[in-house]
Amino acid sequence: MRLIAAAALLSLSLPALPADAARPIRFASEAPRTGALVLPLGSAADLGTRGAMLDSATRAAVMRALTSAEFDYSANSTLALRGLGSWSQILVVGTGAGPLDAFKLQEIGGVAASETASIDGPVTLAASGLADPAQIAVGADLGSYSFDRYKSADSASPPRPGRSAPLTILTGNAGSAQSAYARSGRALVDGVHLTRDLVNEPANVIYPETFVQRTQEAFRGVGGVAIQVLDVPAMERLGMGSILSVGKGSARPPRMLIVEYRGGNSPASPIVLAGKGITFDSGGISLKPGAGMWEMKADMAGAAAVVGAVLALAKQQAPVNVVAIAALAENMPGGGATRPGDVVKAYNGKTIEIHNTDAEGRLVLADAVAYGESRYKPAAIVDLATLTGSKVTAVGDEYAGLFTRHDGLAQQLSAAGETTGELLWRLPLHPNYAKDMRSDIADIKNVVEGGQPGASFGAHFIGSFVTPATPWAHLDIAGNEMGSSTGPTVPSGAAGYGVRLLDRFVRDFRPVAAAK
Repeated sequence: MRLIAAAALLSLSLPALPADAARPIRFASEAPRTGALVLPLGSAADLGTRGAMLDSATRAAVMRALTSAEFDYSANSTLALRGLGSWSQILVVGTGAGPLDAFKLQEIGGVAASETASIDGPVTLAASGLADPAQIAVGADLGSYSFDRYKSADSASPPRPGRSAPLTILTGNAGSAQSAYARSGRALVDGVHLTRDLVNEPANVIYPETFVQRTQEAFRGVGGVAIQVLDVPAMERLGMGSILSVGKGSARPPRMLIVEYRGGNSPASPIVLAGKGITFDSGGISLKPGAGMWEMKADMAGAAAVVGAVLALAKQQAPVNVVAIAALAENMPGGGATRPGDVVKAYNGKTIEIHNTDAEGRLVLADAVAYGESRYKPAAIVDLATLTGSKVTAVGDEYAGLFTRHDGLAQQLSAAGETTGELLWRLPLHPNYAKDMRSDIADIKNVVEGGQPGASFGAHFIGSFVTPATPWAHLDIAGNEMGSSTGPTVPSGAAGYGVRLLDRFVRDFRPVAAAK
């Protein structure tokens, strides 16, 4: 007992230092003629509009450089020029052909932020003629995110220069752009940043209890929000034997965190967003290989995404009703751990035969979706989980896997993915999976040994805890939560995947017809 207490104390002794601050973002109709200048251009003709603040000689020099470099203006391509006019640097960013939607504008901001991060002094981005400059600010904030809080101060490696100098977005409608960013853009950024912070933190800092604390801190003072936390005795009273079975091998007890935001008409049924929150996944008794196991601190990315999405919606005071349910547990092989072959009972009374304790995400989600459906009678349930390696094998990290029995829900989620750049690929749910997952001694088993469609089996398992009439979808985000490559708005480390997708989906949601 003393060893457990000492471990808990050690985990709390690490400081939660503030993350490195990004450049402040401002909007203005006029900007300094010094520092760095960013010119988003889709063609040579755009130079006349975006480069209006340049004198004729400098504008001509930029045009000559573009021609000499055979710059093709493709999206997110860059050309850095120095020694022109009064600017320390002129950075040309290609915008590509066609209209610039919110996602493309965010990418412009992300490119501008990352490419000018090491520049001393102010940065000006010329946004004249662009429809929604606030989205550029969103992208710049997302692209400049970093997680440096546990790095020691080193005089030989001082902080990156220029961080305190602002990024000024130059636009003729500066006032309305500033209002739009303050009203909704910054809230979306806060939701993504919360998700990234939770996922990037080590597992000795973020575990079920501290995940709850961080979430409560993030929502403090936000209107229309109610937070409930189910501890072990509460879950035992409710019969949540599935999530409880996952946490039995850990000294850190599980929690079910429920964040409810009501911003729409009060009688309207909410959308329930359920997230897998395995704060560390050793595999339990079915122990994972040691190589790469450190990445399992990110096995709670689904839970982090659903609370981040609700934070974004609540801070925007969006006219929606939505509930995030974070099913939080640590999967460890302690002396009390669940064994392969054990049978547990979920919230809805269905019994589960455990064949592999490393298929634990579906177990915590079984109780989450069943409870969410029973308590809230929702308009739809969407769960997010870093569930299976087979999803990564099927579609890589370019897409999350989408599983649903409801075509109308699939269409809305896919549309939200296209709009936000968080793409989905629909994968099958075949009726035969019910036969494959039938247990000889219980209602269902949690894995099929040797079964190849592992992502589909996992989705079927979760879906079996939601009644067929309720619109439900499962998003397998394995491989999306910690991408191996970076993008303009996604720095290395935690991606915050799913926040933008869910924010858009909930805002645009329309009632879905029952499945056939």
